[in-house]
Amino acid sequence: MAAKRNAVTTEAPELSAPGEGTSLTLDSRLSKTVESVFPKKRHESLKWFGWGYNDSQFYGQDGVICFRGDRYPLGNCELPSFTKWVEKKFDLVVDPTKPYPQLPRSYPRPVENQPFLHELKGTTQMDHSQEGIDRLVRCHGQTLNDIYSLWHHKFRRIPDLVVWPRCHDEVVQLVRLAHKHDVMLVPFGGGTSVSGAITCPQNESRMICALDTSQMNRLLWLNRENLTVCFESGIVGQDLERVLKQEGLTVGHEPDSYEFSTLGGWVATRASGMKKNVYGNIEDLVVRLRMVTPSGTLERECSAPRVSCGPDFNHLILGSEGTLGVITEVVLKVRPLPTVRRYGSLAFPNFEQGVLFMREVARRRCQPASVRLMDNEQFMFGQALKPEKSFWDSLVDGLKQRYVTSWKGIDLNQICAATLLFEGDLKDVQRQEALIYEIADKFQGFPAGGQNWGTRLYTHICNCDFGLHQGIVAESFETSVPWDRCSLLCRSVKQRVVSECHKRGISYYTISCRVTQTYDAGACIYFYFGFRCIDISNPVELFEAIEHSARDEILSCGGSLSHHHGVGKIRSHWYKNAITETGSSLYSAAKQHLDPKNIFALGNLLPLEENNPKVEDPPLSPPSSSPKAKL
Repeated sequence: MAAKRNAVTTEAPELSAPGEGTSLTLDSRLSKTVESVFPKKRHESLKWFGWGYNDSQFYGQDGVICFRGDRYPLGNCELPSFTKWVEKKFDLVVDPTKPYPQLPRSYPRPVENQPFLHELKGTTQMDHSQEGIDRLVRCHGQTLNDIYSLWHHKFRRIPDLVVWPRCHDEVVQLVRLAHKHDVMLVPFGGGTSVSGAITCPQNESRMICALDTSQMNRLLWLNRENLTVCFESGIVGQDLERVLKQEGLTVGHEPDSYEFSTLGGWVATRASGMKKNVYGNIEDLVVRLRMVTPSGTLERECSAPRVSCGPDFNHLILGSEGTLGVITEVVLKVRPLPTVRRYGSLAFPNFEQGVLFMREVARRRCQPASVRLMDNEQFMFGQALKPEKSFWDSLVDGLKQRYVTSWKGIDLNQICAATLLFEGDLKDVQRQEALIYEIADKFQGFPAGGQNWGTRLYTHICNCDFGLHQGIVAESFETSVPWDRCSLLCRSVKQRVVSECHKRGISYYTISCRVTQTYDAGACIYFYFGFRCIDISNPVELFEAIEHSARDEILSCGGSLSHHHGVGKIRSHWYKNAITETGSSLYSAAKQHLDPKNIFALGNLLPLEENNPKVEDPPLSPPSSSPKAKL
């Protein structure tokens, strides 16, 4: 259940809007609460050990996989086809008696910096907590390593304190105190990172303070004339869109984590959304940014649509991954809500024909709001996730299958599908549909239905907790690649994963991919990989070794280090090569200037040992103050 935060009484000077007092229309909810999925006690509504809400979960019953909850279309449905898919793919039968993990009975003892705590309590009004569960749920993101460590109570180092600032000025206070007393800060938004970016460095000896931005979730102002809006960075994607929808507007940024990720997290990771074809990626949507650093607040004065004033420091903040400061306020472009939204899909005889279709659509710059191409493995996974159908619906599906196999001559082991989303006014949508289906026909594609085929949420829940619960480790990884190497990269990475699995004696696994975003010069490729880990003593280490090999293959095929997940810790091994030694030195110089004591010592981008020296494990008796860690 969504929970409301306490009303904020502190008034903070926010990023001003051009024409304030004339064209500016202030929103009626200025400085009032925004209903949010994130209460301070997150574990009361969200899983502490996995992805999503406590009341939304796959589970086994009488040998059949079911989905609990009524938030989503699959709610309270039995999934016999998915059950068979799991049995065939991983040679296992769902065990409904296996328990989910229980909360730890004890938590790592907090390191306490008494001068910092004394000044925090005496000079600020910020709420804070040292409760074990509050600290635990903010020590990690959603990587396989993170979730596995939670399940097996393997975290040695978690935040020592959680603080909830309520506005920009309180973040300034907190950062100054942390810098003064040498306390490490972890900016924490939605906790959806899959790059290890917010995982606490396990060898940090200083006091670690998690700066939870969830109470900074207000709409500060809205300018209808300029179609710009200013939000605090802690607002969650679905909350942001719900507030704007009441005004007939949208930002249109929908990453797969949209339900739980925050605006600040989108900026910090250079996120991308499924509808970027119409609305743009996060860097296209941002007008101005505000970030608090130990050296001061970094922001640009002007809100003009484009300026030529030297390097754009917005782009220093974009992708900084919590290593330079705390993003507090963001000015974004908004658009009127589309009057028409239609889903569609296309089937292709094989993945290569589908890629050619995607390339032609990108070449002609006629992409709908979203177009995503699934390979055969993901297509079959999506089909398996559909609930049991009535006799009549099953008969119709049988006729459709006969049409595809007998009349179209398509091999079901090769068929793939593209999902489509059209947004705009009716005439624009009709024009887009006609053009897309015309292009598809040139590559042997044909319409395959108009329902929403989205499986992204279920994939997250399945990977993060149900799979692990049943003895399967799985995770996604992504890249971007030029068009002329797109199909080659997909084939090569799959072959590399298959080879690595055979080498390590793994017989039951799945590796699949999809083309999720298209550009003039290339595309984003998203891979899903998982294997049965029953009777494997070190499944996470084995998974990471195979994924490491897959990443090497991606880079050798001309792919990027990341398209939208970011670098974090798990890809920092390759970061210096990706940006060159000169680029690495430039980042380090910015880091040294903005954060001279390295209080934002998350160890993202550059490997942790290059950001700060090797430190010992936390002492058994917490010290009153901690030694300084420098770059």
